[in-house]
Amino acid sequence: MFKWFLSHQWKESIRSNFWQKSLVINIIIGFFMLIMFSYLILLGLFIDEILHEAFPDADTFIIFNSGLIYYFGIDLFIRFFLYSVPVIQIESYLHLPIRKSQILNFIFLKSSLNVFNVLPLLVFIPFVFKVIIPNYSGIYAIKWMLLMLVLILNNSFLLHYLKRRFIDKPFIAFAFALVLISAMLLDKFDIISLSGYSSIGLIYLVNNPIYILIPLSILIFVYGMNYSYLKSKMTLDDINVKKQRKEDSLSKITYFESYGDLGEMILLELKLIWRNKRSRTIINMSPLFLLYGLIIYPNEDMNKLGLLVFVGIFMTGGIMFNYGQYMLSWESNYFDGIIANNVDFYKHFRAKYFLIIATVIISYILTIPYLYFGTKVLIINTAMCLFNLGFLSFVLMYFSSDSRKRMDMSKSSAFNYQGMGATNWIMILPFFLLPILIWLPFNLLGIPNWGIATIAFIGIISLAFHKSLMKIVVKRFEQKKHLIAEGFREF
Repeated sequence: MFKWFLSHQWKESIRSNFWQKSLVINIIIGFFMLIMFSYLILLGLFIDEILHEAFPDADTFIIFNSGLIYYFGIDLFIRFFLYSVPVIQIESYLHLPIRKSQILNFIFLKSSLNVFNVLPLLVFIPFVFKVIIPNYSGIYAIKWMLLMLVLILNNSFLLHYLKRRFIDKPFIAFAFALVLISAMLLDKFDIISLSGYSSIGLIYLVNNPIYILIPLSILIFVYGMNYSYLKSKMTLDDINVKKQRKEDSLSKITYFESYGDLGEMILLELKLIWRNKRSRTIINMSPLFLLYGLIIYPNEDMNKLGLLVFVGIFMTGGIMFNYGQYMLSWESNYFDGIIANNVDFYKHFRAKYFLIIATVIISYILTIPYLYFGTKVLIINTAMCLFNLGFLSFVLMYFSSDSRKRMDMSKSSAFNYQGMGATNWIMILPFFLLPILIWLPFNLLGIPNWGIATIAFIGIISLAFHKSLMKIVVKRFEQKKHLIAEGFREF
């Protein structure tokens, strides 16, 4: 039976419109994936030298094991946003004489072969051959590698269960991220040495193979949870009820109705984002930008003013950028209906602008705790917030009128470049480079703080003239709306 499932999945893939229409993009993506795989293999080959240089007096194998607890924690968190759980068209099989267990086992087999399970092996396998086998033994290396495979699969199946149960509750992932960050900080300040426990525990499991049954039992338990949950939902009635509930999930929101047409447009935009998988995944992934400061701020060698400007733009405007560059493409399925009806495009874009403002302000508020790393961080983030609110938001809306690619909103956004054109990549340049280019001349003149002030001033002036800027955006859209509609009609 598995060969028939594999055949159906292969045919579904090669016959999809995305594969047929985006072959060049797939080749380019494949090329960059090949480069990434090569880098990971090189990392596995030289990670012992990197660790020895960073910790010259410590055992490389012990240091490597001590970091694995954080790897698996971060891996689980990132998978929640980037990884799409494997699915097949279950409705097509439920009426056939096929056991549900066969369908479920194929889904789990498919999930075990995903790219997130392969990537760590590209580092682990070279590390095994270069470090573990020469210094220990081949049997020891096999036991360690089997333990890593069990832990990788544990992460994979645990993620599947969490995402299926809490796909509409991303705050669960944020809570997990807070726990992970707290653990890292406790370890950093030598309050609780989780990395030490990780190394001791892993080495103990390898030295006593009988105890590998513990993570293996956890794997069987998590597999069983996934199996039981999916089997209980494998009826046509449950599938149809789930779809109906998704359509009506935001129907009770009435707050925006008091704001008239503008409030109604904001509510429609929120429903568009929440009811479609592509937009919901993009928005759920966006808060990852807020964690970028944890990489830069604690490191004094990287704590340079120019980099802080970049990080400030990145964190306060990341969600805005993800929303702004797709704001018209998300409407591609019914764009003809928008321009055919008597829609006030000024209010249409103003509703989008209010959502942009909300994302920037919320992002800025969430970056305030970074004040722990110094007042200059808060000052720079405040300036970048003003610049995003007043200037870059209108730049995004202005360039959004160049969107020509129809977007399939039913697909996940992880590793999915369908609907993305050259405009989406061009938008990246002003978003990340413009603040640096404004700040750089002041830095060369020896007055970098004036550069930060200038960026904030541009944002304030733009906010003061936001109505005029909005008219420019709307005018450009009205000039290009028929070209946009023509592009959206192409599949």
